[in-house]
Amino acid sequence: MTIRNGPTNGTTNGKTNGAANGAVKNGHTNGNFSFDDKVAISANSPDKVPGLLKDILANGLAFSADHDASARSTLLDAARSLVHALETPRETMIRYCWSQSTTYAAVETGVDLGLFAILSRDDRSKSATYLAEETGADVALLARLLKHLSAVGVIDETGPDEYRRTGFSITLGVPRYSDAYACMTGCITDGVLALPAYLRKNNYRNPTDGKDCPFQLGFRTDSHFFEFLRDHPEHASQFNNHMSAYHQGRPSWMDVGFYPVPELAIEPKEADDVLLVDVGGSLGHDLSEFQRKWPDMPGRLVLQDLPNVVQQAQSTSLHPRVEVMAHNFFTEQPVKGARAYYMHSILHDWNDDNCRKILSNLVPAMNRGYSKVLINENVIPDTNAYWETTSLDIIMMADFASQERTERHWHSLVESVGLKITNIWTAQRGVESLIECELA
Repeated sequence: MTIRNGPTNGTTNGKTNGAANGAVKNGHTNGNFSFDDKVAISANSPDKVPGLLKDILANGLAFSADHDASARSTLLDAARSLVHALETPRETMIRYCWSQSTTYAAVETGVDLGLFAILSRDDRSKSATYLAEETGADVALLARLLKHLSAVGVIDETGPDEYRRTGFSITLGVPRYSDAYACMTGCITDGVLALPAYLRKNNYRNPTDGKDCPFQLGFRTDSHFFEFLRDHPEHASQFNNHMSAYHQGRPSWMDVGFYPVPELAIEPKEADDVLLVDVGGSLGHDLSEFQRKWPDMPGRLVLQDLPNVVQQAQSTSLHPRVEVMAHNFFTEQPVKGARAYYMHSILHDWNDDNCRKILSNLVPAMNRGYSKVLINENVIPDTNAYWETTSLDIIMMADFASQERTERHWHSLVESVGLKITNIWTAQRGVESLIECELA
């Protein structure tokens, strides 16, 4: 796809192949450094390959022995690093620019058609013609989509125009998981894609206003993200499913060996002593999990959220022990002297000023030396940050004008409202930590 008779065909103005600007042979200069085209078609980091191969062998043996989750994660990290080391810059660029966007489009179309549910009926191969008949799609169109889905590993190709399900494609047949694609298209991705234009327009300043950030530019709206979801309930439902799937299979702070939950145990002096208040707890999934894993711990469990949310929560199968209370966390905390005030993925939705307001409303309700604030959020390390966490940070920047925070940032934020961090518990890279705070 060469553009001829124009400045993009690589020959105009003598700027390529070393013809101008003092460039090296078969290279270019941009005023800052000289560039040889060989770099673009050579492995990124060939010196890392031998060590990574040793790591993969060792971690592969460890994983094969007992399928340990930690060994699997370490092996996967090493395998990704090997791909990055072996890929050429040109291959990396094409993968980012071509493969990711087209795979996304093909998967979402497959979800819309019900393709993956049909493929997943059994383990037999199915022809493009059969799948077209079942979905109602044009066979020529579907054959092209299937070919690409196979090329990128979403489904298996078993013969000419014949395909079989994989673990991933089976999962895509379940709305709880497949809603991620409609969710991203409907309320997230356009904001992220608008980030470069927004930053150019605003002289590369960190977004801090949730009603004036790339989200509004990308989705052509004046609404805040949450206002947008309120006005588009179908996207709100997809968003909730996506968040539920995101947390699936990840270590929980309530698991034995993560956080010392028994240390929260109280001896109720009064019948109404509160053990745990889930502030902004949505439909109560976390409190239900807590009740399931620690059924014998005494004290009340209180779920707080906005009136419309708690009304929805009351219509679900909440454990009878979970009490529901309408509350806006930007107002004074009505439950006084609880053992712990818990927030899960709340503060990452808001900039620092709003976070201070949220935290400050907890401080007057706390009893010194007794009450705790438990913040279940990502803590980005100073080095070796995980790609899921940094990806989420960019999403929060673009769609919320907020962020995932480093440990140093968390300390600064918490201390600014009269609290102090007593400990941070982390199970593994890329998983939300539990930040325990007390009155300073």
